[in-house]
Amino acid sequence: MFGSMSSDFGIDLGTCNTLIYIKGKGIVLNEPSVVAVERGTKKIVAVGADAKKMLWKTPENIIAIRPMHDGVIADIESTEKMMRYFISRVYPRYRFIKPRMVIGVPSCITEVEKRAVEESAYKSGAREVYVIEESLAAAIGADIPIREPAGHMICDIGGGTSEISVISLGGMVVTSAIRIGGDEFNEAIIKHVKSVHNLVIGEQMAEKLKIEIGNASPDKVIEKMEVKGNDAITGLPRRLEIDSIEVREALKDPIAAIIDEIKITFGKTPPELAADIVDRGIVMTGGGSLLKGLDKLIAKETGVPAIIADQPEFCVALGAGKYFEYIKSAEYSKNIYDKLNG
Repeated sequence: MFGSMSSDFGIDLGTCNTLIYIKGKGIVLNEPSVVAVERGTKKIVAVGADAKKMLWKTPENIIAIRPMHDGVIADIESTEKMMRYFISRVYPRYRFIKPRMVIGVPSCITEVEKRAVEESAYKSGAREVYVIEESLAAAIGADIPIREPAGHMICDIGGGTSEISVISLGGMVVTSAIRIGGDEFNEAIIKHVKSVHNLVIGEQMAEKLKIEIGNASPDKVIEKMEVKGNDAITGLPRRLEIDSIEVREALKDPIAAIIDEIKITFGKTPPELAADIVDRGIVMTGGGSLLKGLDKLIAKETGVPAIIADQPEFCVALGAGKYFEYIKSAEYSKNIYDKLNG
């Protein structure tokens, strides 16, 4: 009765953005994972997009924070308030039956961090909470036939973590995750601009550089963009023009770390499954996979085709929302198998 009357939520509780999927409605929320609160009282001032505009721009009595760091909860109280706010926006408070929630998390988190996610979800109004690996959620969301007796590799690059997994027969055969993602891309650009040009830029400017002219492999067209910041020596405002070659150079190290992790995962993969992946390719999900030329570079470095999933930034939330359907389908297949085999 509860299952038929309540809603199932799929949540991607990301370092940069929180996405919510509701069965029958699709993605109903996609907001920055940012909360602005009053100092001392911790009273909520703004959440999501409005709070993100306040990052590094608030007066002394207000602080804007990102309660998620490297894919895990850094501030439990703020995360709970943020989730409660987001859920109230998409799910009426007067509903009698509380929703079930499936939340995608990195496989590298600890049990303590996992419990923090569950606790925040329950306090936000969940009736039941299920926590699943981001790779599995992303694979389901990307419509990969993971129950086949064949190997599928998924590379999910989020804001705080990158997770590479090999899935077969509905389970994780090999998985590894590193705490490198879109945030580290931004940080690498900030460091490069400061060390090469003595210009201090903010995270929002670095993110704009990454999105507009960022690239991972050489391109025929060299793009340019003006950036603004403070001179590291004089402290005075200054502007500078940077091209896409410089941005690619800045991103070299974090991208290399992700590619190395893909190679390490291949080294742990059984040969039969690795052969399947060579034929099927590496499926890329997460917002980080949208970095221009990253799929080409991964294919070049590994010798395996890299395919960007449809709507890669939504895959974890979509897969989490479809998790109950996936479980039902798996149980049905198992019952048929059991009957056929006595």
